[in-house]
Amino acid sequence: MSILLDENSKIIVQGLTGSEGTKHAGRMLQSGSQIVGGVNPRKAGTQVEIEGRSLPIFGSVTEAINGTGANVSVVFVPPAFAKSAVIEAIDAEIPLVVVITEGIPVKDSAEFWAYAKQKGGATRIIGPNCPGIISPGKSNAGIIPATITEAGPIGLVSKSGTLTYQMMFELRDIGISTAVGIGGDPIIGTTHIDALAAFEADPETKAIVMIGEIGGDAEERAADFIKANVTKPVVAYVAGFTAPEGKTMGHAGAIVSGSSGTAQAKKEALEAAGVKVGKTPSETAALMREVFASV
Repeated sequence: MSILLDENSKIIVQGLTGSEGTKHAGRMLQSGSQIVGGVNPRKAGTQVEIEGRSLPIFGSVTEAINGTGANVSVVFVPPAFAKSAVIEAIDAEIPLVVVITEGIPVKDSAEFWAYAKQKGGATRIIGPNCPGIISPGKSNAGIIPATITEAGPIGLVSKSGTLTYQMMFELRDIGISTAVGIGGDPIIGTTHIDALAAFEADPETKAIVMIGEIGGDAEERAADFIKANVTKPVVAYVAGFTAPEGKTMGHAGAIVSGSSGTAQAKKEALEAAGVKVGKTPSETAALMREVFASV
């Protein structure tokens, strides 16, 4: 099985007619995703040709859902317009929105996250500033390379896009059920905890890899959740062991002040919850192999 995304997912792309939307829609189609259309109010009623497919362009997410039965939207909209695109998807009550766009103001992310909650949580948001979600061999919504791993029983949730790819590749001999890139911004829709809960409930996911990074307390909260709610083995990696104090790293959320939010503090919290923590991605993959051999 997979979580959140499978071979029956019908995907629309908000921003399909832009260069990034077109490029990555082509890659998603190559990996087997069922893309059924795009959204661009200025080009509604037209068609675009991608990978030999003629995809209709709709004026709104609601029109796209009505016309195609879409249940996933991937957002490749520039930062200035991303909030309105996500709110439009929430108003249409599409079940899953994957926000790839980086550089969205935190205020905008906070507002569309709060709006989704206010509307009853019918729409799950992944991102922003994330690589998306992939269930290998079934579907791919975002920019994650589809050729670096196989389907298998390992669930993966990660703040970092590139570390998502590396871990998928490192564990390609075992395989991934679903990889969820949640993004590294201070405010994101789907958290480590949300993904951990979904993997715990998925009977085909046998073990979980969690990738975090310095800054904030998301990993400490995830450790508490694991201790109380997760029965499957979890292996983790925390990026930033060598980061100097007070240094802002690549992600907006990766800011360390004193001992709060350090890689060491997160490692200790996770280990206290029974999670094995690697010092490098390769060491983490090796730990997962050891753990998986005994599952």
